[in-house]
Amino acid sequence: MATETKNWESLGKSKLSSINNSIPNKWRISSIPSVEEQRDVTGPFIQKLLSKNEVEITETDAVGIVEKTSTGKWTAEEVATAFCHRASLAHQLTNCLHEIFFDAAIEDAKKLDKFYAEHNKPVGPLHGLPVSLKDQFHVKGVETTMGYIGWIGTFMGKKGTGKEKVFESEMVKELRALGAILYCKTSVPHTLMAGETVNNIIGYTTNPKNRNLSCGGSSGGEGALISLRGSPVGFGTDIGGSIRIPAAFNGLYGIRPSSGRLPYEGMANSMDGQNSVLSVVGPLSHSLRSLRLVVKSLLSQQPWLHDPLVHEIPWRDDQEKQMLDIIDNGELAFGIMKDDGVIHPHPPVRRAMDMAARTLKKLGHHVIEWKPPGHERGAEILVEVWKSDGGADIHGSIGLSGEPLAAQVADIYGTGVTEQANASKIAALNIAKREFQKEYMEYWNSTVDLTGTGRPVDAFIIPSAPFAAARPRKFKYLGYSGILNTLDYTCCIVPVTTVDKRLDVVDKDFKPFNEQDKDIAADYDPEVYDGAHVAVQLVGRRLQEEKVLALAEHLGDALKVIDLDE
Repeated sequence: MATETKNWESLGKSKLSSINNSIPNKWRISSIPSVEEQRDVTGPFIQKLLSKNEVEITETDAVGIVEKTSTGKWTAEEVATAFCHRASLAHQLTNCLHEIFFDAAIEDAKKLDKFYAEHNKPVGPLHGLPVSLKDQFHVKGVETTMGYIGWIGTFMGKKGTGKEKVFESEMVKELRALGAILYCKTSVPHTLMAGETVNNIIGYTTNPKNRNLSCGGSSGGEGALISLRGSPVGFGTDIGGSIRIPAAFNGLYGIRPSSGRLPYEGMANSMDGQNSVLSVVGPLSHSLRSLRLVVKSLLSQQPWLHDPLVHEIPWRDDQEKQMLDIIDNGELAFGIMKDDGVIHPHPPVRRAMDMAARTLKKLGHHVIEWKPPGHERGAEILVEVWKSDGGADIHGSIGLSGEPLAAQVADIYGTGVTEQANASKIAALNIAKREFQKEYMEYWNSTVDLTGTGRPVDAFIIPSAPFAAARPRKFKYLGYSGILNTLDYTCCIVPVTTVDKRLDVVDKDFKPFNEQDKDIAADYDPEVYDGAHVAVQLVGRRLQEEKVLALAEHLGDALKVIDLDE
């Protein structure tokens, strides 16, 4: 056992050294401040480590970047170099990267510049756009560990295949065809099944806005990197909130599409083959229009021709226009669910929900109370699905090296494999899920009698989590995000505000729903949380990505300009 322990520890340390040594010496930070010295490393702190030109490039959103690279105003090489530099700084401050392939990215950028010089046109709609990827995507010549020490030097735990040298995920191929530049892969909790990002290679990925807190998970590295503007847009995955939690915790927009809208083919995953609730892939960014750009561009590649699980649904301009017309000329209706009856949100989350509701009312929209079928039942179905293989896949990958399972994951999967569900149990779970989806659907339809618009609610809004961002080892409830995976609804995170310790005080008259609610409420400390991002989830029906993006942008823009004190 001692030899085994030493082996996994040495492998982890060696891999971490390899990651850190990939950062050029000229981009290394000589002294990284402690959390006490510098809680927030975004904005001015990281800007002072960059040139004026680099700040301008890296603080331009994806749409703005493509406008410049597609017209020759910026070269792909200077853009790629600026983001490689800023990403290297982000990693040193938060531990957000698993793989660094800056040299390959610069070479790809040079090829794009050569193409533009020869043809006076871009390669595609993402010409010269740096795109970061969660460490589930396979990129040729780049390792995929997904945080597992046992996957180091292998192809998803299998040795001697050589596939890592040539194999790429379907979306990676499409991004390249569109002109995107791929340059790094970001950190995840090993197994992917945690709301915090921690593994035995890079350690713990922190929240750059408030380093007392988690960056979220499982696409946590994406959240931290993009928060620090080390990437203009990146892709994560979501089977319980893994896009939305990091987006919310890091002040970003992030969309969870419904299953089958964007390609997942050829990606690494946990519990591959579990089809009751599918993991989905989606983007995170500082701007909503950046999300629209990459989703629309990917759909132009007709991914349904290469991924058998993708629906043949191109980008629907008519649905987007229909929603924009209603926004411009008519009244919308929204449901507001302040809590799910299981766990109360912390004070800053309650304030963010109130701000969203008041903003919608000031815009002239109808707001009703959202009282759907019990969310607790939907969340229980999801957890049962996750446990259906008894943890065999996860413990198998952990067992390759003998490394310990992170406590955040062990909370769900324990210390070993348990009884696996048989076919009858899985069928019963699928029936329970379908019945819950049907009941929820009919509740949504019934709101036509309450909205005053002649339509059911256009979307509903709920917290993204009970907390603004979890403290380490304190992500204890995923009901607010996971319920939407059970329903397979399209949903988008909308940043609202930041924690203000003067406004978001502890509620002395708090009455918990249950012991877990009491426990989670006790984790809130205004001093610790001060300055953290707070967001809400805007939820549409299945496969309504165009509508949800339009509504999220409408709310997000209004939150920036409407004075709620008037």
